[in-house]
Amino acid sequence: MTVIRQEDFIASVAGALQYISYYHPVDYITSLAKAYEREQSPAARDAMAQILINSRMCAEGHRPICQDTGIITAFVKVGMDARFAGPADGSPLVDLQGMVDEGVRRAYLDPDNVLRASILADPAGTRKNTKDNTPACVAVELVKGNTVEITVAAKGGGSEAKSKFVMLNPSDSIVEWVLKTVPTMGAGWCPPGMLGLGIGGTAEKAMLLAKQSLMDPIDIQELIARGPKTTAEKLRVELYDKVNRLGIGAQGLGGLTTVLDVKVLDYPTHAANLPVAMIPNCAATRHAHITLDGSGPVFLDPPSLEDWPKLTYDVSGARRVNLDTVTRAEVATWKPGEVLLLSGKLLTGRDAAHKRMTDMLNRGEKLPVDFKDRFIYYVGPVDPVREEVVGPAGPTTATRMDKFTRQMLAETGLLGMVGKAERGPAAIEAIKEFGAVYLMAVGGAAYLVAKAIRSSRLLAFEDLGMEAIYEFDVHEMPVTVAVDAKGTSVHETGPAEWKQRIAGVPILQ
Repeated sequence: MTVIRQEDFIASVAGALQYISYYHPVDYITSLAKAYEREQSPAARDAMAQILINSRMCAEGHRPICQDTGIITAFVKVGMDARFAGPADGSPLVDLQGMVDEGVRRAYLDPDNVLRASILADPAGTRKNTKDNTPACVAVELVKGNTVEITVAAKGGGSEAKSKFVMLNPSDSIVEWVLKTVPTMGAGWCPPGMLGLGIGGTAEKAMLLAKQSLMDPIDIQELIARGPKTTAEKLRVELYDKVNRLGIGAQGLGGLTTVLDVKVLDYPTHAANLPVAMIPNCAATRHAHITLDGSGPVFLDPPSLEDWPKLTYDVSGARRVNLDTVTRAEVATWKPGEVLLLSGKLLTGRDAAHKRMTDMLNRGEKLPVDFKDRFIYYVGPVDPVREEVVGPAGPTTATRMDKFTRQMLAETGLLGMVGKAERGPAAIEAIKEFGAVYLMAVGGAAYLVAKAIRSSRLLAFEDLGMEAIYEFDVHEMPVTVAVDAKGTSVHETGPAEWKQRIAGVPILQ
């Protein structure tokens, strides 16, 4: 019988969560670096470069890869010959959920690397932040053996929002469903990443399998080299090829690589059913595996920085923009796909702030901030530590603000928006009508973006925390023109172009 101390379990979970906040899995970095070298789309290549540079910066600075430090899932396999022991002071042993949550709490409140608390209680009602990112989602298995295995994952809301489930007929094609569904997911899940498929069992089993599959290392090239043997392996290779041939590309800008791997886990199912779940993993892939054997807490060894490519971000061809003097006429000259470097005063605001502002406008009230001819950045940054002005501050998914866009453009004089991924038809039409513009920052490059922010000042809605309205003073913040003043969207033109161009490119090699 192995005795696992409660404190060892908690400390190990906390350490693993801090670790994955700033270290990408090396297999992801290696695979992305190879995809970067192969990439032929300039826009996608630029996005990949930012992700790789950001990743190395985070590994060196021990700060989060992404401002969305995720909702925690813990897969815990408890050996039947292991038991838990409470604290040495004799205080009661908490349950497994409580131990995981205490590990999360310690990790997210660590003063040396504060992580963003994103978990809201009462999800269908008040949606009040729990302040420490608890509770976690815990899946437990009782297995043979005398150890306790823990796999922790931090999943960002943008990619989690794109999770899909379908109950197919037994004669339906899984491949057809995937190829029909992936384009509808847009770029909010921050490709290039992975797709995890869970097939079989029941509805909830399929979803769990899909999430579990994403915990495995990237090995699609090894699988292709040796040749697939099982049905699941054949499905992986086929989907890897066909999903990449959709041409969606990094950040949805069009390119050769949309997924670095496709994972499949299956389970026997009812004769009348074919449950299929699909969950994407974003560019901020974060998971780690530890095993407790009773000898004490387990802390992961840091990877070697030699595993990261040494890249510099080339901005020689970018257009420099002064946000304090920019005019609508100047904005009208910006081209779709053009890289800009923003300097000057940039406002911030996301879901909660937009909801409050539109409610105020509907009541005829004056807004606390003047948006005329200004730009707003959809962001919820991490709290700063040490000398930082602001913590990692990457963009949030812009489509969530689509329903507010027309009113904001029409009634406030807002000139432009900065966010992540594509805009929907209604937002694009409003952008075109009012001669505005939408700029895209790279999801998964939060620390890199934060380095461009020279100061931060609270302007309004302090009670909203990370969702309050701030004014950032930025210097050469890199963005791409995603929807120009004429309503042309690179998230439509890019993938369409690369789907055609990719036809003759051998993806599997």
